[in-house]
Amino acid sequence: MKKKELSVVVPVMNEEENVELLLTQITEALVGIDHEVIFVDDGSTDETLPILIKNSSETVKVVEFMKNFGQSSAMQAGIGFAEGA
Repeated sequence: MKKKELSVVVPVMNEEENVELLLTQITEALVGIDHEVIFVDDGSTDETLPILIKNSSETVKVVEFMKNFGQSSAMQAGIGFAEGA
């Protein structure tokens, strides 16, 4: 499997009102670049996780934390899942 040219890691928590727009804007900005977007849900208690799962694909991955571990842990987890640079 070929590595992605770019991996974008996005930690989120309780962002149901923003996450779809953010995903759209990231995707539009990366047109023509072999990329993946890794959202790390850091224990959201709203509808953020279901929205992310609904939008997951080959290029949009979702990592779920069962509780809040903080932004640094979420970034580290996302980087661990990353296939690109």
